Amino acid sequence: MASTTATPEATLRQRNVPASSKKAKNGVSSDVETDKVPDAVAPAKSGSELEYKLALVLITGLAFLTRFWGISHPDEVVFDEVHFGKFASYYLERTYFFDVHPPFGKLLFAFMGWLVGYDGHFHFENIGDSYIRNKVPYVAFRSLPAILGALTVSVVYMIMWESGYSLPACLIAAGLVLLDNAHIGQTRLILLDATLVFAMACSLLCYIKFHKLRHESFSRKWWKWLILTGFALSCDISTKYVGLFAFITIGSAVCIDLWDLLDIKRPGGALTLPQFGKHFAARAFGLIIMPFIFYLFWFQVHFSILTRSGPGDDFMTPEFQETLSDNIMLANAVTIDYYDTISIRHKETKAYLHSHPDKYPLRYDDGRVSSQGQQVTGYPFNDTNNYWQILPPGPDDQKLGHHIKNHDLVRLRHIVTDTILLSHDVASPYYPTNQEFTTVSIGDAYGDRAADTLFEIRIEHGKANQEFKSISSHFKLIHNPSKVAMWTHSKPLPEWGHKQQEINGNKQLAQSSNVWLVEDIVSLPADHARREKPEKKVKTLPFLRKWFELQRSMFWHNNQLTSSHPYASLPYQWPFLLRGVSFWTQNDTRQQIYFLGNPIGWWLASSVLAIYAGIVLADQFSLRRGLDAMDRRTRSRLYNSTGFFFLAWATHYFPFFVMGRQLFLHHYLPAHLASALVTGSVVEFLFSTDSAEPDYQPSKSGKKVAPTTKRRLSARERLAGQSMVGAWIATAVIMVLVAFGWYFFLPLTYGYPGLTAPEVNRRKWLGYDLHFAK
Repeated sequence: MASTTATPEATLRQRNVPASSKKAKNGVSSDVETDKVPDAVAPAKSGSELEYKLALVLITGLAFLTRFWGISHPDEVVFDEVHFGKFASYYLERTYFFDVHPPFGKLLFAFMGWLVGYDGHFHFENIGDSYIRNKVPYVAFRSLPAILGALTVSVVYMIMWESGYSLPACLIAAGLVLLDNAHIGQTRLILLDATLVFAMACSLLCYIKFHKLRHESFSRKWWKWLILTGFALSCDISTKYVGLFAFITIGSAVCIDLWDLLDIKRPGGALTLPQFGKHFAARAFGLIIMPFIFYLFWFQVHFSILTRSGPGDDFMTPEFQETLSDNIMLANAVTIDYYDTISIRHKETKAYLHSHPDKYPLRYDDGRVSSQGQQVTGYPFNDTNNYWQILPPGPDDQKLGHHIKNHDLVRLRHIVTDTILLSHDVASPYYPTNQEFTTVSIGDAYGDRAADTLFEIRIEHGKANQEFKSISSHFKLIHNPSKVAMWTHSKPLPEWGHKQQEINGNKQLAQSSNVWLVEDIVSLPADHARREKPEKKVKTLPFLRKWFELQRSMFWHNNQLTSSHPYASLPYQWPFLLRGVSFWTQNDTRQQIYFLGNPIGWWLASSVLAIYAGIVLADQFSLRRGLDAMDRRTRSRLYNSTGFFFLAWATHYFPFFVMGRQLFLHHYLPAHLASALVTGSVVEFLFSTDSAEPDYQPSKSGKKVAPTTKRRLSARERLAGQSMVGAWIATAVIMVLVAFGWYFFLPLTYGYPGLTAPEVNRRKWLGYDLHFAK
């Protein structure tokens, strides 16, 4: 699978095959693996090129037509436009936001808005909000993915063309993407997948062109296509992290190629280790270092634009937030003193530290016994039972007016019940391994239970003697004797706990879910002198520190996307198109947008994947039994070129089986594109046969050598002398069936016209959960 093209130039190197020994620069032969054809057939190439160019123009025009047709409908916010349209507005307002995806695709939307003079005033709050009434240039926003989606069809065609496939094969592969309802639907809305799929397709095309130049190693063209491959890969992963799968695809091919270059018996002659090191370093630079630099660049742009405080502040540390202008921390952070009364809030769940006179039950549902102490819970609303006075560790400490600092020991007194917070070696209600939190009387707190009521203030990323402040000091409350951190989670307690959140002691101190903050000093009047703050300057942080912090937060929140969704699906359902996603409905007109692929095209592509696997297995079985049914060129094409496309499908599909997050049908789009490439190449394999390889002539030494005219074969030359009628008939039948599927499901893709109940039911081929079926 190291090779990506189907021309003999790009086949795997054959050992013990006679070839010229002339070596080119860098130890790579300029003669090896090229086809030997008479000059007389050369004129055939120009005619073939013209046909391919005309077909490319036609299919590109159709791609733009299918993507832009009726793009202004609906004139309302659709599905995830609520997210990505909103992010574009935040960029234009320079307001900081948080998202689990890298910034490149969203920056493109913001750039499009800037081009048309949009100021970001509309925040895409709800599905169904009117674009017309709110004066949003939504067609300009939607035009960006439509352009990229149309160009993706052209890139698919060019991948097949560049790989040396026949015109029917090129048309089948491109046609499956051109007339696919899922690709069309996803590229007509303000969504990221058009950018992702386009970048993935470009990475395949650029690598193919780079690999074809491997006999011109380190030439300007060779470097150009290597760097462009890296740039395409960077754009892919800078749009969504699933773009990593393209790195696996290209990286696998590069590893096999490098392994072949290391072979001392390679037909082109052995490379010295310094020469091999040069090849390795060039690929590492172009496909790892440069993409990483591009990836960092988009984050630098992201930080440079988003300089104002916004809805993303809460996801970041106080130090990060203080780099944003208009930040509430700069205005409202107040140093906390001993004897202040405060309200403490959990950073992740937003619940307040709360207590009330009710006790824990004697026994829990699983039979475990509690302390029957006063309940300490998490409560989502502001309440006087959330008020705690922060006390010094000793009863006689004279700390009035003293600032609390990082790592100080404190006690927390619950104001309403006049009890002291305590944790001890009793299992919590839900977690037998975590400690219970309760409260005890003041007498016990300063008597027998004194040690169990001491807690350490541990400020996140805090320095020694750093002052403890409201709002800005994110901290962990560590129980001093047992070294557990106060923690809560979103699962509500039973009725005895009033459905409030459990508070317990977590032994895993490093978890970010242990972090709390002081929301307010409730004992401090609004006009108190301590609340008066001189104007502060916005702070700065090094780029890499901000980048690392954002990466950690993005990865963590991405992994938390595990909740159920009514339209989520599982990977095994995607190749068979077992379910789709409802994007938008309008009851009055019975119109709907239902995200669904072209069933005929998807089922065909999935079937061909199985056929390809069967062909390879049958060939391997035959070879084991001494039967060789293919010539060298056909097998090389089947294993290398088609194998590369199959590898792209597998690496963009199978990793989803081990993911625990929410998954949807659109995650299969890159794999579907790869399956279209496999389909085009397998159809050519089934309906055409390569012409015989040129005969080898005996030399003076008695060995056979090939004719001396050497260059790559075009598809027409490779298939010369045989009828392509079968391939064209197969292409026509496939495209007619695919066109029917596209047209039949067109109302669900474009959102109009509205369908009657019988018309909707006729489109529920596999029980799709369509609206207006009654």
